[in-house]
Amino acid sequence: MPVVRDLRALLRLRYFRRLLYVRLLSQGADGVYQVALAAYVVFSPEKQTSATAIASAMAVLLLPYSLVGPFAGVLLDRWRRRQVFVYGNLLRALLAAATAVLMVSQVPDWLFYVSALCVTAVNRFVLAGLSASLPRVVDAERLVLANSLSPTAGTLAATAGGGLAFAVRLVASGSDAAVVLLGAFLYLCASLSSLSMPRALLGPDQQPMRPPLRAALVVTARELIAAVRHLAEPRRREAAWALAAMTLMRFCYGALLVLLLMLSRYALAATPDAGLKLLGLSLAVSGAGFFAAAMVTPGAAGRLGPGWWIVVCATAATILEPALGLPFARSPLLVAAFVLGLITQGAKISTDTIVQSCVDDGFRGRVFSVYDVLFNVAFVGAAGVAALMLPPDGRSAVLVVFVALIYAGVAGSMARFERSRDGNRGDVSRETSPPR
Repeated sequence: MPVVRDLRALLRLRYFRRLLYVRLLSQGADGVYQVALAAYVVFSPEKQTSATAIASAMAVLLLPYSLVGPFAGVLLDRWRRRQVFVYGNLLRALLAAATAVLMVSQVPDWLFYVSALCVTAVNRFVLAGLSASLPRVVDAERLVLANSLSPTAGTLAATAGGGLAFAVRLVASGSDAAVVLLGAFLYLCASLSSLSMPRALLGPDQQPMRPPLRAALVVTARELIAAVRHLAEPRRREAAWALAAMTLMRFCYGALLVLLLMLSRYALAATPDAGLKLLGLSLAVSGAGFFAAAMVTPGAAGRLGPGWWIVVCATAATILEPALGLPFARSPLLVAAFVLGLITQGAKISTDTIVQSCVDDGFRGRVFSVYDVLFNVAFVGAAGVAALMLPPDGRSAVLVVFVALIYAGVAGSMARFERSRDGNRGDVSRETSPPR
């Protein structure tokens, strides 16, 4: 098969393989670290977990991606990317080791969160640098294949890292600090693996005329504002509506995830370890829903249009989310995890398609940066709202109904917009058709 042949040729490229090793080790360590963090915050037997603590952990994991992400490229274009991998992963190894020490010490929680925040903030630079380095180790003909293989392999490595974390936690009698130390070791391996590549191989090339850093950061901020103004133009209304709908649906998914965490910790499992296993099963089922969305959405969105597919997804969530969620029982919640994974990812694929087709190419990258910020901030905001609404055991009919109403609002608003848009197209078609 041509794809297999190209893949083999790609893996024969020495420096591509070495860059891929760095990605696998780095993202594998991310998976280990994130599972350890979640287990420590939510499922430690000695801790009385609250929704507020869960919201804080989500903020630590996601806000750096939102706040640092749009500006990471400015700095990456000034630093040797290989050195970013060497020193960035070394720094994360040291910070992860410090996190392990804090876990077994009597220290204020805020100090633990600061350490975790620093680890995840550095991660944004490493991931962006890995993507930016690919053209330096792969020829143009195989770049698309490399862009498909590398992120997918990284995601699989993160998943494997999460599974490894579960296994180590069982062997280490539930020691989250031991799991974090494993993550620190993998970060160190990623740093050392980066040394196998020449210092200047990954770029960037030195430019004699480079604007000062402060000016570059200001320009980046202005360009993000320009992207928002671009979305406000009448011709971009479909992209703006899709982004708004996806932001609200991401908010719903985040709120329900916090609810699931609390239920797994207290209401649906006899012990914290049993709750952690239930959470892992729920996330695996939700991941299956994401995969199903990738299979179903292209055909459904092709027949209905991506905007109407978002309407279908939001409508299905309006009906199924309270029906499956209000019993607060294990089996219906697992079904709900699959359904919401399918619905959320289906809406995201449609939103990506709408943004790619409606936004001018010169603004597309900046609009996706805005999209990334909205996506993660909505998730963190949902955790904060859920923390205010959830009782200690997680059984909140109010939150379930509140989320269903948001889904209904998204479905109604998008349907109204799509009908208006279809009507305008019909009017234009009649006006431009030749007389008989």
